[in-house]
Amino acid sequence: MKKSFLPLLGTVLLMLAGLAVTPTAVAGIYKQVWNQDWEKSKTGTWVGKKDGKTYWYKLDRNAQLWWSADGKKWAAVEGGMWADKDNRWIKIGDGKLWWTIDAGKNFSEVPEWKWEAPDGKWYKFDAKWTLWVNR
Repeated sequence: MKKSFLPLLGTVLLMLAGLAVTPTAVAGIYKQVWNQDWEKSKTGTWVGKKDGKTYWYKLDRNAQLWWSADGKKWAAVEGGMWADKDNRWIKIGDGKLWWTIDAGKNFSEVPEWKWEAPDGKWYKFDAKWTLWVNR
């Protein structure tokens, strides 16, 4: 009796797991895997917006943030923050990438250090603060 119960239990568990896999879930997983085609940024810069104006951002060797309105003249960013596509403010601190949705009152670590810029491109940093862009 025990021998016939285990295959039946295995079949039931597989069927239950199969019910959770919908076409939408499969499409979402496929999109996540498909979008993981990263390449090192050739310029080391990304786009951000502040007060409706477009700026370019980059990091120096010490992971300090710089910005430029024209891509030529650069200045250090006071406070060291930029906004992503969803207007979450992002900053580097304690060797990690953080973001906030409440004007800097509470910060949480950015998952996988990835964010979507206002230009619709996805960016991420690796452990050495190298910028990667999703193709």
